[in-house]
Amino acid sequence: MKTFSNKKHIFFDLDHTLWDFDKNSAFAFEIIFKKHNLEVSVVEFLEYYIPRNHHYWKLYQVNQISIEHLRFYRLKDVFEALDFSITDEMIHQLSEDYIIHLPDNNLLFDGAIEVLNYLKENYHLHIITNGFGEVQGRKLRNSKIDHFFQTITNSEMVGVKKPHPTIFEFALSLAKASKEESIMIGDSLEADIDGALSFGIDAIYFNEQNFSTSKSIYQVNHLLELKNIL
Repeated sequence: MKTFSNKKHIFFDLDHTLWDFDKNSAFAFEIIFKKHNLEVSVVEFLEYYIPRNHHYWKLYQVNQISIEHLRFYRLKDVFEALDFSITDEMIHQLSEDYIIHLPDNNLLFDGAIEVLNYLKENYHLHIITNGFGEVQGRKLRNSKIDHFFQTITNSEMVGVKKPHPTIFEFALSLAKASKEESIMIGDSLEADIDGALSFGIDAIYFNEQNFSTSKSIYQVNHLLELKNIL
């Protein structure tokens, strides 16, 4: 018997859950560094960028900074850490180019297509993302998974971000789903898991990097493990 036998609607996060943000991000930086002739090691850059990006996104999720602040300082901090001389004007240009090129890449996490094909037979699938509509839409289309989802809720259309309860309420209303028959799957303990559980819907933590957590929650380290639960 499956763990969540009463569920009808599955709400997925996109970045870091289905869409491999870090790998696609690396490709985007390779493109824009080459475009602007910047002698920067992408590998070394990402060692600093990934934690800084995560830090600023957490602040953005709770409305402590603007999206403009996030996009600029996640780059500026890294160049300063690398002691790389660059103008603020160039950082703004790189930020714009990054957003343009990021959705051009389409690597998904291993097992994503297989598990979506499996789940679509018995569930209504949806997306809830803190990303912006146009960018997230391009990611879904370019990775050829947009057809799996009946509804897509993004923070831009709602005006608040996960973990705010309003975005979950909006998503459920759009999907015509009840709390009891819904479940959230995502990689962020704060935004996806705590946000969903606080709102009153079940959640599964996609812990691909096997972070240690003291929380008593359902979690998977690989997407295909969802077939054993749902």
